[in-house]
Amino acid sequence: MAAHVSTNGSQPSYTVPGMSTADGGSVIQLLRMRLHALNDLALTLKHVHWNVIGPHFIAVHEMLDPQVEAVREMIDNTAERISTLGGSPWGTPGVLVAERTWGDYTLGRAEAIEHLGALDVVYTGVIEDHRKAVQATDSSDPVTQDLLIEHLRKLELFQWFVRAHIESSGGKLSTAPNDSESAAAEKAATQARGKP
Repeated sequence: MAAHVSTNGSQPSYTVPGMSTADGGSVIQLLRMRLHALNDLALTLKHVHWNVIGPHFIAVHEMLDPQVEAVREMIDNTAERISTLGGSPWGTPGVLVAERTWGDYTLGRAEAIEHLGALDVVYTGVIEDHRKAVQATDSSDPVTQDLLIEHLRKLELFQWFVRAHIESSGGKLSTAPNDSESAAAEKAATQARGKP
């Protein structure tokens, strides 16, 4: 039987010069949740890549791989920042599932437009939480804040790519801000079929 390893993100014994270990511990914990969110996003994007079907299959299938690669780079940068601050990055599936505050992606094999509606909801959650982390690091760690802002540039761009598929010619998204993934998928499919 394997020994239990503490993964609770406790205060580090050292951190970067000019930062207290208490602040370092707070930023590590914040980054730990961003690491989980990014790992989950990369897996979700790959899941969609494998399960998308329908007339827009190839466009969506090929659009997602560069997003996966960019998110994987964000994951690596986040983990390295945690280590730099004196923490230990935990990227195992068990820790991710145990600590995340959201459920699994809800769609399996589905039409491209349905996945895009659901992905809009996924991206919204990740981006909103990244923005909160940017605000939380405003005074304590401008280096981490800069890293998160760089992530946001790409995440917001990727969401725009997704939203371009679910936007009407009048500039309205088929999904509402508080939709679940499944509700967003259904609304996107309804709009694509030309129903009100």
